[in-house]
Amino acid sequence: MRKVTTAVFPVAGLGTRFLPATKASPKEMLPIVDKPLIQYAVEEAVAAGITQMVFITGKSKRAIEDHFDKAYELEQELEARGRTAMLEMVRNIVPKNVSCIYVRQPEALGLGHAVLCAKPVVGDAPFAVILADDLIDGEPSALKQMVNIFEERQASVIAVQQIPREESNKYGVIRNEALEGRLHRIAGIVEKPQPKDAPSNLAVVGRYILTPYIFHFLERIGKGTGGEIQLTDGIAQLLFHEQALAWEFHGTRYDCGSKLGYMMANYVYGLRHPEVGAPFAEFAAALGNGKNT
Repeated sequence: MRKVTTAVFPVAGLGTRFLPATKASPKEMLPIVDKPLIQYAVEEAVAAGITQMVFITGKSKRAIEDHFDKAYELEQELEARGRTAMLEMVRNIVPKNVSCIYVRQPEALGLGHAVLCAKPVVGDAPFAVILADDLIDGEPSALKQMVNIFEERQASVIAVQQIPREESNKYGVIRNEALEGRLHRIAGIVEKPQPKDAPSNLAVVGRYILTPYIFHFLERIGKGTGGEIQLTDGIAQLLFHEQALAWEFHGTRYDCGSKLGYMMANYVYGLRHPEVGAPFAEFAAALGNGKNT
């Protein structure tokens, strides 16, 4: 039985929707309260049993590498000041059994190309793809739910959620055949269809488990929508050769690639934060009653 032990994080995007904040800092380093988006994504992978993290990076993304690296000067300063709890937090951003590998994407040629850049590291093994700006709040995590399905079915698994049909031109959308409950067989998939052409209202979101056969198609499909190599197009070709499944995950997705989704995530995670949650809830309640306007 094949197991998923590698996750690929495409983090080379420019983050133009958050300019000027992302002019010099990666969008994946934007914090939800006090933790960057990319750390939430890595923690989700670790919780799913993954031990090898592969980051597909571009220029101006050095902050991601630094975040997961050892910070000698900071650790020495915290230790000298007796800030033990904070020191342990910094030292344990990733568990010691987890490795981080960084691969440069030489050109911004799309998600499919970013995934293809991981081929030399992934090799002939199944792997996960996680888009950090899709923050999914679930227990167990969305990726863990998908890993469980992969281990049982040994087929590619893609996370989907129901969307208003008028938003279909923002997503990859599947044509589905229901299997059981929230699990579907993918009969077709298309990138950003117009609402009248959408095969369903089930849209792909930023979690995938893929077999290595996907690389065969990503190498051959050429550029698609937007002049980019689309992962969706590669999956469409894969369907002619292998079964692929779609899973309507349990959990709430926050599209942190958009300003509104990012603000919503900060609000929800702020309310549950152990340090600031209670006073923030009081502030939010007072604001709702018009006391802080």
